[in-house]
Amino acid sequence: MPAQPGLRSGSTPLAVRMRPRSLDEVAGQQHLLRPGSPLVSLANDRTGESGSVSVILWGPPGTGKTTLAQTIAHSSGRKFVELSAVNAGVKDVRQVMDEALSQRDLYGVSTVLFLDEIHRFTKAQQDALLPGVENGWIILVAATTENPSFSVISPLLSRSLLLTLEQLSDEDLGMLLDRAVGDDRGLRGRVVLEADARAAIVRLASGDARRALTALEASALSATAAAAEEHDPDALDLDGSGEPEPPVITQEIVAAAIDRALLRYDRQGDEHYDVISAFIKSVRGSDADAALHYLARMLEAGEDVRFIGRRLIISASEDIGMADPQALQVAVAAAQAVQLIGMPEGRIPLAEATVYLATAPKSNAAYNGINAAIADVKAGSFGRVPKHLRDAHYPGAKRLGHGKGYVYAHDAEHGVATQQYLPDELQGTSYYLPTENGHERDISVRWKRLLEIIRGKG
Repeated sequence: MPAQPGLRSGSTPLAVRMRPRSLDEVAGQQHLLRPGSPLVSLANDRTGESGSVSVILWGPPGTGKTTLAQTIAHSSGRKFVELSAVNAGVKDVRQVMDEALSQRDLYGVSTVLFLDEIHRFTKAQQDALLPGVENGWIILVAATTENPSFSVISPLLSRSLLLTLEQLSDEDLGMLLDRAVGDDRGLRGRVVLEADARAAIVRLASGDARRALTALEASALSATAAAAEEHDPDALDLDGSGEPEPPVITQEIVAAAIDRALLRYDRQGDEHYDVISAFIKSVRGSDADAALHYLARMLEAGEDVRFIGRRLIISASEDIGMADPQALQVAVAAAQAVQLIGMPEGRIPLAEATVYLATAPKSNAAYNGINAAIADVKAGSFGRVPKHLRDAHYPGAKRLGHGKGYVYAHDAEHGVATQQYLPDELQGTSYYLPTENGHERDISVRWKRLLEIIRGKG
């Protein structure tokens, strides 16, 4: 049985059909759409009085970068041209420039050039954009998921406004789904979206509007096909109204339609904190298998990979510390790598760092040491800096005895001098208590000998 009318409009995806026609219909990004903001001014400017400011939109996939560019162009009556840096070259850019110049001079129409994935353009290709941007032949609206500070040349950055888009909230995604179900451009009310199914799509979309609408469309088609298999097409009038009952999209249909498990995971709810807690405790407990399991749950649920990277960095410092100082470098490298390459490949460095940290020797001595030191400072146990350690360079310092008697450590045998460093009130206090684990075993022996020399006991 073919899909009901309204579920498909030719071959145009639902996410495309539901693109906003004005800024009022845009979901989320309200921090960029306040009255008088650059985007609103650009969209409402039909006379060119607001100038031809170009913008770079930086944000995750599915947050509305293309939508904003098209809406700005159509709202302002400008010509809209779209290029993708994946397959466009310098020749294509120059052709757009020439046509934009002709449109401006012959018809007084300005051109909005939307360049998707500008970070894929080489320096030479980005250079080709400069004359058009600088002279106002085009209004460039460039989109990127990469940090523009690293992926866009400085001359282009300085001539554009950098605007950061945020992932859509669950409320924004829910509103988009409701609109798509009932709107004439969407599903026209031909399906019923159950609350649990709606919540499942929102959860799995993880802030990505395109992903949410694609999942809704797939689920609607599956629900329609399932209804056709279960019922005689002539006997679907279940309420006696003369009209067939619309297919119902359930949570199970959503799971089957998008072929992935419906993880119970709310990025702002208890499950978010429970899973990340289990992840960190598994790393701390040296169970690499369990740590990888919880990492997989977070990745499949759409957890922010930057959050996972930050937690690994914290774990490397708190739970491993000086038992393996290399752990911190591994964690930082993984966090940076996942931002550079994105997902799904980003799972690989995250997994590597997870296994490294889980199997590394553990020590929280540095963590405990700074906590104990901070506790003393907060309690008022800090005292005056010993005079011989004070700065002796400002006027009058030497007269006050600052720096007098200081022993330059490099002049002492082995580069370690017998000298008081802690204030008088804290003499003999120990904050760093190294363990016998991993690299810290060697540090423990050295630290003991250092203290003997520094405190004059050796």
